[in-house]
Amino acid sequence: MKNYRWVTIGCGDIAHQFAQAMRQEGRTLYGVANRTYEKAAAFAEEYGIPRVYERISDVFTDENVDIVYIATPHNTHSGYINEALRHGKHVLCEKAITLDIGELKEAQALAEERGLVLAEAMTIYHMPLYKRLREIAEGGALGKLCMIQMNFGSFKEYDMTNRFFNPDLAGGALWDIGVYALSFIRWFMSCCPDRIASQVKYAPSGVDEQVGILLMNGADEMATAALTLHAKQPKRGMAAFEKGFIEIQEYPRADRAVITFTEDGRRETVELGSSADALRYEIRDMEASVSGSADEMHLDYSLDVSWMMTEIRKIWESA
Repeated sequence: MKNYRWVTIGCGDIAHQFAQAMRQEGRTLYGVANRTYEKAAAFAEEYGIPRVYERISDVFTDENVDIVYIATPHNTHSGYINEALRHGKHVLCEKAITLDIGELKEAQALAEERGLVLAEAMTIYHMPLYKRLREIAEGGALGKLCMIQMNFGSFKEYDMTNRFFNPDLAGGALWDIGVYALSFIRWFMSCCPDRIASQVKYAPSGVDEQVGILLMNGADEMATAALTLHAKQPKRGMAAFEKGFIEIQEYPRADRAVITFTEDGRRETVELGSSADALRYEIRDMEASVSGSADEMHLDYSLDVSWMMTEIRKIWESA
């Protein structure tokens, strides 16, 4: 496979994890750009990255760049995605990929027009465990999917200026952690939910601090999600089928699940992959998609999740 030249825009915590994953793959990022040049230069020195861009816009005009990894605040994603696509770059963007379905559809059209890969860096779509669990579910051993229950709660410092609570940085539970719960739900559901109910509690800054979501699709599959930014919850996902249920702790980067069969109470543990390698799986799937040897990026699911989040926010605004 071709040795693709990757550039990261942004050099925060997730970008550090990405650079480390690239290093574990025996590779080095080709370049780095950041709003603050000094931070980009320090990042490049730490990871032996040969190219530091003076301006983020210089990434897009560099003809040597194959793939742009976007690891910046949510509200900047759409602009960077579209500029990269207009200049012929494939794009892997951190979650949530855009702020609403309109932005994502615009980017999708641009990518299709230019024959480029656009994808969301959603680990659930790439971890070996989830792929195996879906194979088991689709194989029929568990019967029809009935209900999914999701919990995700973080205890973030109650500082309205940090990115989790800052509306100017697109903070809030739905965009930050809800995207994981909804992606998990979409992964196991046979089709996108078309009926949505939701309640929200706002933080003093005006962003969503606590969220409850109820979903149902045309196959009568249901799901609930409980999200909190200032109350710790277990990162637990449960998918209940007619003949058993799947439990996953510590999603999204899970490498272990337990299946309980209803008829006899038998429990089966499924272990596959490694949580520590989550971003390595993303890199491999992205490069396989760019090369044309596979299509593992699931932009269709990202579109469904973006639509759900857009509809949920409409419900809040109309209440």
